[in-house]
Amino acid sequence: MALQIIFNLIIAFMWMFLEEQYQFTTFLLGYLVGILLLFLLRRFIPDTFYLRHVFKMIRLFFLFVKELILSNLTILKHVYKPKLNVKPGIFALPTELNSQWEITLLANLISLTPGTLSIAVSNDYQYIYVHAMDIPDVEQEIRSIKDTFEKAILEVTK
Repeated sequence: MALQIIFNLIIAFMWMFLEEQYQFTTFLLGYLVGILLLFLLRRFIPDTFYLRHVFKMIRLFFLFVKELILSNLTILKHVYKPKLNVKPGIFALPTELNSQWEITLLANLISLTPGTLSIAVSNDYQYIYVHAMDIPDVEQEIRSIKDTFEKAILEVTK
């Protein structure tokens, strides 16, 4: 993926130099031509087309924003209730992620959403220990994290 981005930047700079117009619009046009060339020649490049990963990263970002808003609303409901009725707890989240940066990304996404906090990662990197403010059902909480964040991270990295 990084090689394709470098090729695309080289094509954009070459386009700008051949046009002899050193403006952002000329660079942008060259970048778009580079995307088209890389897309047309994608079967000769060993890695998958890099814009697929970029779109999946954008999708992961918007998924995080959605979960951030939903968890903020949930916390807001708990705060403004006259009687606080929560069941805090710690649970072990089994993960299918392999690399350390994927696990770190998942742990950070969990910690950045209000109401949950990543406490630790097991020594074999198979579990992330999570503290949640309200856990009515542990299995449902695990499924929720695995179906949202972990699935999106796997899509981005594969």
